[in-house]
Amino acid sequence: MITTQIFNQIKPEIKQILKKGLNEEELSTAEALQLLKVVGKEFFALQYAADQICTNKKKKIVTFIINRNINFTNICFQGCKFCSFSLPDNHPNAFVLKIEDLRKKVIEAKNAGCTEVCIQGGINPNLKFEYYIEILQTVKNVDANMHIHAFSPQEIFYIANVHGKSIEDTLKELKSKGLDSIPGTAAEILVDGIRRVICPNKVTTSQWIDIITTAHQLLIPTTSTMMYGHIEKLEDRIKHLEIIRQIQKETGGFTEFVPLPFVKEKPILSKLEDFPLKTSYGISDLKLFCVARLFFNNFIDNIQCSWVKLGPKLAQVSLNYGVNDFSGTLMEENISKSAGAEFGEYLSPEEITEIIKAAGKIPAQRDTLYNIIDYY
Repeated sequence: MITTQIFNQIKPEIKQILKKGLNEEELSTAEALQLLKVVGKEFFALQYAADQICTNKKKKIVTFIINRNINFTNICFQGCKFCSFSLPDNHPNAFVLKIEDLRKKVIEAKNAGCTEVCIQGGINPNLKFEYYIEILQTVKNVDANMHIHAFSPQEIFYIANVHGKSIEDTLKELKSKGLDSIPGTAAEILVDGIRRVICPNKVTTSQWIDIITTAHQLLIPTTSTMMYGHIEKLEDRIKHLEIIRQIQKETGGFTEFVPLPFVKEKPILSKLEDFPLKTSYGISDLKLFCVARLFFNNFIDNIQCSWVKLGPKLAQVSLNYGVNDFSGTLMEENISKSAGAEFGEYLSPEEITEIIKAAGKIPAQRDTLYNIIDYY
């Protein structure tokens, strides 16, 4: 009855698209673009459809992980215009984490009940292949069961170069030393015209795809991400989503999709006169979550919100807009904070469970691969 009432009041073409989603039919890119543009009653109908699909798949369960972020260096020569974290190696605040200090952080993570450490850093020209191997071995020496979620595709590209071997051979060696999964970051927007402006020295779209698909073929799962709300158009967001969906059709290696809103306070990208920002505010974020749920319907089960970038309040709201994962405790967060994010570095499991319950959902702790550890 509620469905009929909602759908009888909206445009027929939007009604048809939403019904396709509810019937688990695949949406075209043109249909997804239409949904990103809805307002008013059509927006509320989109929310209903996304939440219903999510509920059908997840039965109101919202997951989170107890994890710790570890950034091992902020020295980087990439010069990405959206980043305020990286520094040249002669800067007084530049650092490279000593292995002994990394070991202490992993021990703290283990004592805090973490099941995962997420390890990423800048592209530091002074680091050798052996340093990355030592990171992996140190974590496993502290706790052989600690899941290592580490090294973005950009880092993998650099590690392979310094190692002097192919992407495939490098990934095989990293996996043999303890790498369990890879963050699907460094994706930003997978449209080369956008990348040439915001991150001209990063891997290209095709290189990113190659690294990710090679990892999947080696049975190394990855996340998928999108950094949005800067200079891209809505059409660029849809192109990005289509690339992610196509990879998932071929490999099935993505564990989740994580939309990451651009934090605009400090980066150079916010000051480029030739490329004015198309900032995403609230409703636009929620529309993207909903569209991702419908677009990835039968392919990617898990849509994650970033409470660090959205803030806990909007992240909580997203749990009724197709999102079923609240990310993690993090314990330490430097990249978003350096760009001007103001929502902190840590939420306790107790805080997260209360946020999830207040959204009318059922909290559950998961591991990196979305196996449920405990219900709350």
